[in-house]
Amino acid sequence: MVFLISKHTGLHQSVGVEKTRSGVLAAIMAYFMWGVLPIFWKQLGFLPPLNIVAQRTVWSLLVLLPVIALMGEWRRLIDSLRSPASAGWLLLSGFMIGSNWLIYVWATLNHHIIEGALGYYLNPFLNMLFGTLWFGERHNRAQIFAMLLALGGVLIQVVGVGHIPWIALALATTFSLYAVIRKRTPHHTLTGLTAETALLAPIGLVWLIHSSASVPAAFGNSWGHTALILSMGVVTVIPLFFFGYAAKTIRLTTLGILQFIGPSIQFFIGWKLYGEVMSSIRLVSFSLIWLAISIYTVDSIRTKGIKRNTIT
Repeated sequence: MVFLISKHTGLHQSVGVEKTRSGVLAAIMAYFMWGVLPIFWKQLGFLPPLNIVAQRTVWSLLVLLPVIALMGEWRRLIDSLRSPASAGWLLLSGFMIGSNWLIYVWATLNHHIIEGALGYYLNPFLNMLFGTLWFGERHNRAQIFAMLLALGGVLIQVVGVGHIPWIALALATTFSLYAVIRKRTPHHTLTGLTAETALLAPIGLVWLIHSSASVPAAFGNSWGHTALILSMGVVTVIPLFFFGYAAKTIRLTTLGILQFIGPSIQFFIGWKLYGEVMSSIRLVSFSLIWLAISIYTVDSIRTKGIKRNTIT
């Protein structure tokens, strides 16, 4: 009897470990793809930011619907949209990710990639805060100290630049709230993503019709531009799918550690590829944030190692 219980427990732990590993891998894939996205958005500078987001929403839905059909998820999708409470949560999560898209596309096209990277550097620390507020996640002194260091880095930028880095703060807030809402909703990853996109797509389509002088104008007036616009669906859906799965299977704190992959790539793209200004004040600010990241990451790895040794 004891053997059977032990065997069942070991199998359960093995499945849990495998699920966690797949969640971590999904998060790494999502953040890497998001890290290189500024290069893609720069190629779409022939469109206004709001039109880019509208196109992105419409074409994402057109990519997702065939996938839903192939996986036999139509019933789940319809049920999720039929319930007023469910549709309300999905509309809210869609609004959060749509706002995040708009702010980041605008920032990229207006030479603020580095400030956008700052927002995604801060995002994990907001994840820590929201994880505590809504999911009862606890943090030790080292993690709290790391959060305060990151806050200090932001305050230095405020003093040095002369204004609040609103792009960074808006990006961090909208994306953290999106993660919270997706974690709270009971929907399957793919179904939830499709449902929230379906709620946003009609709004995007109406905007495109209203803002474009003609159908060719909406698609860039050339085959090259049209190809870029059509590819927005795939470019958007793949990392979001990975992220949605990761948010469901791993802690927000773990998600926060892996998040640093994306902004690190964005930071160097903005600095080295597009020549955005790296002032001494900005460098001090980022240095404090990188120190916070180092403390946070090392402590999280150490804590995970202690927990593993305790279990074994």
